[in-house]
Amino acid sequence: MEFRDLKQQYQLHKKEIDTAIQSVLNNTDFISGSKVSQLESELAEYVGVEHCITCANGTDALQLALMAWDIGISDAVFVPDFTFFSSAEVVSFAGATPIFVDIDEETYNIDPKSLEIAIDYVIKNTSLRPKVIVAVDLFGQPADFGRIRQIAEQYELLILEDGAQGFGGRIGSQKACSFGDIATTSFFPAKPLGCYGDGGAVFTDNDAWAELVRSYCVHGKGKDKYDNVRIGMNSRLDTLQAAVLIEKLKFFDNEVMQCNQIAKAYTKRLKEFVKVPIVKEGMYSSWAQYTIRFQDGEERERAIAGLKENHIPSAIYYRKPMHIQKVFEENKYNKLDYSIAERTCDCCLSLPMHPYLDSAKEVENIVGVLRSYL
Repeated sequence: MEFRDLKQQYQLHKKEIDTAIQSVLNNTDFISGSKVSQLESELAEYVGVEHCITCANGTDALQLALMAWDIGISDAVFVPDFTFFSSAEVVSFAGATPIFVDIDEETYNIDPKSLEIAIDYVIKNTSLRPKVIVAVDLFGQPADFGRIRQIAEQYELLILEDGAQGFGGRIGSQKACSFGDIATTSFFPAKPLGCYGDGGAVFTDNDAWAELVRSYCVHGKGKDKYDNVRIGMNSRLDTLQAAVLIEKLKFFDNEVMQCNQIAKAYTKRLKEFVKVPIVKEGMYSSWAQYTIRFQDGEERERAIAGLKENHIPSAIYYRKPMHIQKVFEENKYNKLDYSIAERTCDCCLSLPMHPYLDSAKEVENIVGVLRSYL
């Protein structure tokens, strides 16, 4: 059993994907080929924003957003305490200070109440300037952007939507990666929309920011790559990856729909004896992960052992909250309450989730194993 079955996906769409890759090989336009601009246009239309700028990976996408906003020393950036390291790493790399915020116990996304407490703490107790909220669409479900937007407007903050796991999700009819002032995503192979290597993208409706991001992507270029008007980086999506993504985008919505059916099957069978994921009313998840929570770490270890013995993969996202990562241990601003993030790290476990999982046979097998070991 695969945790995320990319092999079966490829076999089902082999002809179309192979043809797309071969066309790039035939044209030998490996860097900045025509398929890159085609993909950017299709992604912008899909999300419903004016601009999409592709780049080398999701981490670069986050960094490019902060560069476009000139975030740096003495700036405070609010980041959920329960997320992948890059959500905070880019803040420190920019010279700014990450302020960690506890999470909602049901969705695992940034908690608006804790966010307000963190902002108030920074204003009253530090010399930092509150600048940005990084809202992560964790495990596929968008963050509470209605409330986050209210808070951002109250304190004059920018919203950076980290949609690395959320691409394909939505609130009502509005799609993920359209809620932030700038939004980003990742095309890492295991993400909801993944390529065959690394890749990322930046989304925005702001013309000036889009122009800056395009410049920063290619060594701070001006009118061309030999006209350098600012210090940038080398972060481009190659044409082979763009070709793969164009083909995958064609069947992407159907895959997300399948994941939602599998999630329902899991929830129906698991809800009586573990804490199952909750998708809030009006939300639609792309189900990057299906993550359950146990009573304690000991119960989780029993479950992992049982699954492993039956050749069923599982994964822990994430073992450590951000505020106790070694690199952030000396952060003098880690004085807020992170109890929900800490408890979640101790007790959560992600189960196999992909569109090609058999919602009857394979899900029943996974649930049966969990029941027997718990």
